[in-house]
Amino acid sequence: MSFDRLAPHYRWMEWLLAGGKLQRCRTAFIRDIPPPHRVLMLGEGNGRCLVELLRAFPDAHFTCVDASARMLGCARARVLKRGLSDAGIEFMHADALRWEPPDAQFDLLVTHFFLDCFAPEQLAKLVPRLAAAGTAEARWLLADFCEPSSGFAKWRARCILRAMYCFFRRVTRLPARRLTPPDAFLERSGFALSKRLLADWGLLHSDLWQRAT
Repeated sequence: MSFDRLAPHYRWMEWLLAGGKLQRCRTAFIRDIPPPHRVLMLGEGNGRCLVELLRAFPDAHFTCVDASARMLGCARARVLKRGLSDAGIEFMHADALRWEPPDAQFDLLVTHFFLDCFAPEQLAKLVPRLAAAGTAEARWLLADFCEPSSGFAKWRARCILRAMYCFFRRVTRLPARRLTPPDAFLERSGFALSKRLLADWGLLHSDLWQRAT
């Protein structure tokens, strides 16, 4: 899976198809978390959330892992274009399914519109490894798509998701064929849902998870 082909076009594609909805989901809970020391971001893409986190927490150290070298380049360019320093950012070109994060190092994990890329059997391996990289007080910010349980909203979401998966599988070799909710994997990995916001007729959700006590 690689988003290299989409990297130069991703920003205008997102604006055309969703306006500012996805970015509002990414940033929904930034002000609700304590200042982190070390932040792990998976599949950050072109760096829009990274910029907002840098503005909110300029003293934090960031590790951004992405399988697309071109997306990492876009993210770095965005940071510098916004007049921010990249001195505290480690841009890591790696496949999340193969990368081994250090244990208990990060007090904030961020996976926006990322976990939906993987099949259930992949999530069953990936989520526990990411959870193990979090500290005992770790928070997890997650924004993604979801399918409402009934009514018009369910069928609307199902049509949109089917079209999205068809496109991204063809263009990026996305391993997932359909959306798999990550909640059960997070819960089994020791996290509990603290806050959730739904948007766009239930098609989008923003989550704040933290270590279960």
